[in-house]
Amino acid sequence: MKFKNFPMVPRVIFGRGCFSQLQEILMPRRKNSEAPFIFLVDDVFESNQELISKIPLLFGDKIIFIPTDEEPKTEQVDVLVSKIREYTTQSPSGIVGIGGGTVMDLAKAVAIMLTSNGKAEEYQGWDLVTREAIYHVGIPTISGTGAEVSRTTVLTGPEKKLGINSDFTPFDQVVLDPELTNGVPRDQWFYTGMDCYIHCVESLNGTYLNAFSQSYGEKAEDLCDEVFYNGKLSKEETQDKLMMASWHGGMSIAYSQVGVAHAMSYGLSYLLGTKHGLGNCIVFNHLEEFYPEGVAKFKKMQERHEIELPKGLCANLSEEEFETMINVSMGMDPLWENAVGKNWKDTITRVKLRNLYEKM
Repeated sequence: MKFKNFPMVPRVIFGRGCFSQLQEILMPRRKNSEAPFIFLVDDVFESNQELISKIPLLFGDKIIFIPTDEEPKTEQVDVLVSKIREYTTQSPSGIVGIGGGTVMDLAKAVAIMLTSNGKAEEYQGWDLVTREAIYHVGIPTISGTGAEVSRTTVLTGPEKKLGINSDFTPFDQVVLDPELTNGVPRDQWFYTGMDCYIHCVESLNGTYLNAFSQSYGEKAEDLCDEVFYNGKLSKEETQDKLMMASWHGGMSIAYSQVGVAHAMSYGLSYLLGTKHGLGNCIVFNHLEEFYPEGVAKFKKMQERHEIELPKGLCANLSEEEFETMINVSMGMDPLWENAVGKNWKDTITRVKLRNLYEKM
């Protein structure tokens, strides 16, 4: 048996206020004064001068504000790469992503495509990237997606929603500063945190489970329980622990996979543009058949935090639209195999998925 030799993030800094050390971190990676750092920043911070003033701009460094109302798209990656190439004649010293999962995924994808030929959609899949990405840094400002540690960058393309999964995807440096999560809206905080919780449930109940994944998944689930279920933490403890839950949750699927909720939420996102965390919550809420204990606890956490999930998303869809969602979902072979086993197509039928989507 041949085991996969996965790369991990080689350098990480954690601590409240560690964002202030960014200049110290980046300086040794500067090629020269003509090779700028490009900062991709969630546009929610465009008017936040306190944060913007801490970004260590030198020489020709550039900030590009990223709209995050929609899930990241392959076309968006191509536009950003073209914009950066027009801006500088030299290859940038690096890409720095500051924001949530959307910005994390875009930063990883842009770093890859700056050294790759063609369009981003051509690299959606597993191990299609053959060239090392330029230096890239991830700085999450919300916790839960695990995008800061994962080897994928999930993108919606013209034909599918699928990640660029490769050894060149993970960040070279991650900055984990819990203070950056101040001001996250409550609903978004819950949906993104539940993305982490669902990672854990799907990994720990999957056929791919092994001691590596289990050790990280169990720790992440324990931290999610502390944050969302027990409810006895201070604000600072909540921020610190959820940021580490996100990290451990992302690590739990490095040697494993996610499952049913993610496979079906990709269909929602591709067709309806449903944000990833919210989509996972909407789907997971109906998956008692697959994850009875996990769904029961999810419903209690939802009630405890007074979260109302949207209903009727699929109420008025056409036959063609249902077929599109089902096609996207059924294209997630590794996710279904992890959830159900190698013979997953014997039980996961188009009719079954249609019935589940009709509940949402």
